[in-house]
Amino acid sequence: MARLFDRVVGSLSPKAAFRRARRAAKEGRRGASFPLFARAAQAGITEAKYQVGRAYLEGVGVPPSRREAARWLERAAGDGHTEAQSLLAGLYLYGIGAEAGKAAPGSGAALFSEGEAPRPDYERALIWAKRAAEAGAPDAAAVLGYLLTNGPEAMRDFAAGEEWYRKAAAAGSPQGALGLGLALARKASDMAAYAAAAEQIRIAAEAGLPLGQYTLGMMAERGLGMAPDAPAALNLYRLAAEKGVRAAAARLGLMLIDGRGVARDALEGESWLRRAAIAGDIEAAAMVGDLYARGGDLPPNYAEAGIWYRRAAEGGHATAARALGLLHLTGGGVARDAVEAARWFRIAAEKGDERAKADLANVVLTGAGEAEDVRRAREWFEQAANSGDLAGAFNFGVCLAEGIGMERDERAALSWMRRAADGVVNAQYWYGRMLIEGRGVAADAVAGRSWIARAAASGLTEAEVALADLYVSGVGGPRNHAEALRLYQQAAQRGHVGAMFAAGALYGGGHDMAPDRQRAARWFLAAAERGHGYAQLMLGRYFLNGTAGVRDPVAARRWLERAASQGLAEAETSLAELPSIGGSRDETQTHRETARADRG
Repeated sequence: MARLFDRVVGSLSPKAAFRRARRAAKEGRRGASFPLFARAAQAGITEAKYQVGRAYLEGVGVPPSRREAARWLERAAGDGHTEAQSLLAGLYLYGIGAEAGKAAPGSGAALFSEGEAPRPDYERALIWAKRAAEAGAPDAAAVLGYLLTNGPEAMRDFAAGEEWYRKAAAAGSPQGALGLGLALARKASDMAAYAAAAEQIRIAAEAGLPLGQYTLGMMAERGLGMAPDAPAALNLYRLAAEKGVRAAAARLGLMLIDGRGVARDALEGESWLRRAAIAGDIEAAAMVGDLYARGGDLPPNYAEAGIWYRRAAEGGHATAARALGLLHLTGGGVARDAVEAARWFRIAAEKGDERAKADLANVVLTGAGEAEDVRRAREWFEQAANSGDLAGAFNFGVCLAEGIGMERDERAALSWMRRAADGVVNAQYWYGRMLIEGRGVAADAVAGRSWIARAAASGLTEAEVALADLYVSGVGGPRNHAEALRLYQQAAQRGHVGAMFAAGALYGGGHDMAPDRQRAARWFLAAAERGHGYAQLMLGRYFLNGTAGVRDPVAARRWLERAASQGLAEAETSLAELPSIGGSRDETQTHRETARADRG
């Protein structure tokens, strides 16, 4: 049958083949019409060339091929075929190399679509759009307006582009109305101008153009050219989102999550945000990350947040890169890794996130990051310090004091610390320590203690512990063990392990206050469980000697062995006393050897 059909086609004259092709197409048999149109096109019939080009573009009766479509449309356009010229303009604008299955250029879906056209040929698009527009093709006029307002800089002529949009809109082109509306909105400065823009964009939206629906939704949400109307905005976003507009899906998701224009629906809202993110909207991906990091209806899910932050960060979203760095810094849902945190802070900082610069610099101060990060951090701190930023002055002072990214200069460090101390609590603490230690200046314990006291009064935990130490030792002022105990316990409540041990030591006796060995044991236990070696030693001795009222050789051995594993010789000495209260010396030795083997 196929061979018979081929013989029949081959026997027809080009004109007869063309007539039969048109009849078949009219009857809906477009696949059967292709070989007939091809016969006529090869004979030079202009309309047949156009139809062959369309068939290749739409994949009707032949595998789709934009290149073949362009070749045949060029032939028809060269003959003066206006529709071929218009379609060809859109094809070159949208990109010959685009994959099959996309909306056909000039169909109403390609122009003003999201995303950048794949390798467009603006020059050839301009040539054919101008020819078709001048011949009166409304869609070509819209394409020409687009090229003149959104094409390469050298091609732009906003006044001419707007005029072509007007002609296209007046001729009934929804794309022309959309282009005109966008052009009017771009230069609008009052409500009347926005209303004129909205009138044109509404025509495009009612014609079903997704970008028109999305843009009108934005105007309705913000009250531009109309009264604010959240329900209308939400419905317009939904229409555009269902047609694949990522930004509309993101806006729809946010409105549903916030309950604007509709009853709040966090589940559906998250679903739309997720769809936008999967489609490549990095802002939406960052927002999904925020949803999971912040929590709300459900507890925070940092692992899920990390997945979406990474998607956004890898797409170039600076804030998401910083958020991912913070997760790596704290180990929230991802591996705790200061080096990886520094890498993401660096990426965010390079994209202009000022907070990420400070984050990266602070990570560098802990010893993480690359050598280049150290240099950059020092430069950022120095620039900030010289501009009068007190936090920058503090951080630059730390760099000078510790030799980070430069040679150590304690005299200069002290000067910057003094400037920063007027407003930065950490700088007050550092400045006080440097004065006490005589770094960059003759030691002045009294002044140093005063500055540390200021930092402690502001709630800086490290300063509270340092001031308590000074109260115990009497450096820089009188001893005050009761106040030292208050400060230690205050810092301990915030998780400071050294303060837990120090509170235990004060309660243990030998200080200017009544001993309370049971409280001492509780603080030693808190610190010992967190790995504090001397707390483990003291707790072991308490159980060994019954200091807090309880003798427990087993518990004593356990804590003393933990302390010994940290290299405390005193713990080894106390372990030697265990035979006298339970077990033979041989058993004790066996336990010690077993413990050493376990540690090894």
